[in-house]
Amino acid sequence: MRLLLTSAGIRNPSIHDALVGLLGKPIADSSALCIPTAMYGHPMVGPGPGVWKFISGQEPGTPMCELGWKSLGVLELTALPSIDRERWVPMVQETDVLLVAGGDALYLGHWMRQSGLADLLPSLRAVYVGLSAGSMVLTPRIGTDFVGWTSPTGGDETLGVVDFSIFPHLDHEDLPDNSMAGAERWAAGLKNPAYAIDDQTAIQVVDGVVDVVSEGHWKHFAP
Repeated sequence: MRLLLTSAGIRNPSIHDALVGLLGKPIADSSALCIPTAMYGHPMVGPGPGVWKFISGQEPGTPMCELGWKSLGVLELTALPSIDRERWVPMVQETDVLLVAGGDALYLGHWMRQSGLADLLPSLRAVYVGLSAGSMVLTPRIGTDFVGWTSPTGGDETLGVVDFSIFPHLDHEDLPDNSMAGAERWAAGLKNPAYAIDDQTAIQVVDGVVDVVSEGHWKHFAP
């Protein structure tokens, strides 16, 4: 799998270059599907205008859909269980990139499982680009600090595609709890490796090899 796990989208040239490198071709020649589902589960985001802004590329603070894709479609996970797989699986298998919005990671994880997308992920050729919760959903756990929506299991476990957890938006001016001290306390409650990353940082994973791409600051926490 090829993953680009960001805190706030394609925020700088280094992350942009990493994305193009993973695609193996220009963004203008690449097809994309955006997944807004996580936004519905977060009380500060959606449903509402935030979802439209993400899909329409009107979120300059978290660039994803506005990058100039050859084509851009919407994959709404909550709808998939009610339609035949033949109507959406081929489209996912053919796309170049999945753009997965932020919001609530547990809500997103639930619908990834319910829709069947979670089972498809390991076999896809698409580059997976996560934004905040869209990145966190691939980790083993998000930590109790980030639990909002209550999953049927009642825990903080997510999909476990990678073996590390992610603390996004490190030292964000509007999120006083997202300090380095807060990240250290969060990491101490986990039993797996973890990264705290700011909005100028992304984690690239290719066939299990992890590289940090950053024009900002970040920290790795051993378990």
